[in-house]
Amino acid sequence: MNPSNLEALKYPIGHFEVPDAIEPVQISRWIDALEVLPGQVRSLVGTWSDARLDTPYRPGGWTVRQVVHHLSDSHHNSYIRFKWALTEDSPVIKAYDEKAWAGLFDSRKAPVALSLDHLQAVHAKLVFLLRGLGPEDLGRSFVHPEGMSATRLDENIGRYAWHGNHHLAHIQNLKEREGWL
Repeated sequence: MNPSNLEALKYPIGHFEVPDAIEPVQISRWIDALEVLPGQVRSLVGTWSDARLDTPYRPGGWTVRQVVHHLSDSHHNSYIRFKWALTEDSPVIKAYDEKAWAGLFDSRKAPVALSLDHLQAVHAKLVFLLRGLGPEDLGRSFVHPEGMSATRLDENIGRYAWHGNHHLAHIQNLKEREGWL
């Protein structure tokens, strides 16, 4: 496979780029994207057969099932990171090995309905929390142990809006390539 094609399959909407200035209207759009993501994923894959769910979204990539479970796991972790940053001073978060999590039995075999329900609940709580944050809250940060770089909460809202749309595009592109209705 052509390396540029593989890159396009890996990053169908490009890499996340932090804006120079994060304005309230941008934050609102990101929160809106987080609010609708669970319904978009459910609408896309909620009735798919196991054969479709067990199809990798790209050569060497996770299956659709693993992507759905990853979204649930990742966004759950993100929700916790927001809570830590709001209640502690620049906490060092707990990182996790997302590839190892995606390889666990539940990520490879569990019904996607479990993670679709979980994603819906986590996003409902996350969106409620985010809509109540003020400028001072949005300026709070957490520290990732790899590289020890600080991430502000306003940036993290954008990162997870991107992350959800990134994986949604993986699944949508697979559906289009396969000609699935």
